[in-house]
Amino acid sequence: MRELLPVLDRWLDEHKQVAVATLVKTYGSAPVPPGAKMAISSTGEMVGSVSGGCVEGAVVQEALAAMRTHKPKLVEYGISDELAISVGLACGGRIAVYVEPL
Repeated sequence: MRELLPVLDRWLDEHKQVAVATLVKTYGSAPVPPGAKMAISSTGEMVGSVSGGCVEGAVVQEALAAMRTHKPKLVEYGISDELAISVGLACGGRIAVYVEPL
């Protein structure tokens, strides 16, 4: 989180809305550990990662929605082992991400 703070401060100084996504649970294979964070601005900028790049675009969309509604949301993303192998990934897995507007 510390690496996100200077960027969060800048976005807030620029009067942008901000949401933070936190990886709260992993099931099976996951490229980053629980507790990983990503911050998203109302203009779609992002810093940090909750999935190593696999679902960041979807998390940005959830963050933008959370900023509009002012409500947090728990979202899950996943892929089966079979599908993962068919698209060239080593294995599947699922993650749960908590997205909250600041």
